[in-house]
Amino acid sequence: MPHRRSSVSIISAPSARSGRGTPPAASPDVPRRRHRRRGRDIALFLLLAGPNIALLAVFVYRPLLQSLQYSLLQWNVGSPIARFVGAGNYLAWLTDPSTPRVLLTTAVFTVCTVAGGMALGLWLALVLDRRLPGHTIVRTVSFAPYVLSGVAVGLLWLFIFDPRYGVLAALLNAIGLPSPDWYNSQPWPLVMLIIVYIWKNVGYVALIYLAGLQAVPHEVREAAALDGATRGQTTRRVIIPLLGHTTFFLSITTLLSSLQSFDLIQAMTRGGPVGSTTTLMYEIYQVGFVDGRAGYASAVATVLFAILLAITIVQLIVMERKVNL
Repeated sequence: MPHRRSSVSIISAPSARSGRGTPPAASPDVPRRRHRRRGRDIALFLLLAGPNIALLAVFVYRPLLQSLQYSLLQWNVGSPIARFVGAGNYLAWLTDPSTPRVLLTTAVFTVCTVAGGMALGLWLALVLDRRLPGHTIVRTVSFAPYVLSGVAVGLLWLFIFDPRYGVLAALLNAIGLPSPDWYNSQPWPLVMLIIVYIWKNVGYVALIYLAGLQAVPHEVREAAALDGATRGQTTRRVIIPLLGHTTFFLSITTLLSSLQSFDLIQAMTRGGPVGSTTTLMYEIYQVGFVDGRAGYASAVATVLFAILLAITIVQLIVMERKVNL
């Protein structure tokens, strides 16, 4: 018997020292505190994000779903009768003889305005980054058109492009060049829109690029200079690659803005002549608000939304891979 008691004490002692005994019971207040903390987090989230979610639901998601619903109906504005046609509006748009021309005009306008605006904006930002005399005035003047109304800008440039009395015609005649008919002779109406759109938005692109240039550490430029790189080589091989995130942001914002451009077209050409400047966005306006074909216009709007969504997703994938290399 004494031998058994000693063996029990020898076995139980290590287990006590190793801390493998029964853990203390958790306090009943711990789950309550966690529940209260989670409730406060949810309440704070609803307080901060609730108004934004409500506004998006009322003014974005609900109209989007309603437009998708209308696209499945043959319904004219003011008519009490709406007939379900399924994909009939989409098939009618695809088989419309004017659809290829509208898509081509939209593509040309978008590519030229995005590429031209970003290239010119980057050049202007590089010039402003040198802080030459008067750079503050140039920065303000270049950004001013961006905050102006598109209709006001369009009406102003109509006088400049007037083939008989415009400022541009006078300048071309002064150097012995004929002034083209910017209003009626193709492809000049579309060229005119592209020039005005780039002029209006180049200040925004330059301002964003300038912010990216000023965020580049000065030590990077000094290191490139010590390695014997010229100013041009430093810009091409060092500075511009470091602006990858800025270029990624601008490519998305300018592309979406260009595809949704309406005010300049309405003020300057109204889609003419003979539909040569009609883009998808302007076709939605013409069909929906001028012709009153709400179902057909909703189908075109849904197509435009799908194009915007697809291009944005592709940009996110491609540009993120390039930026993260």
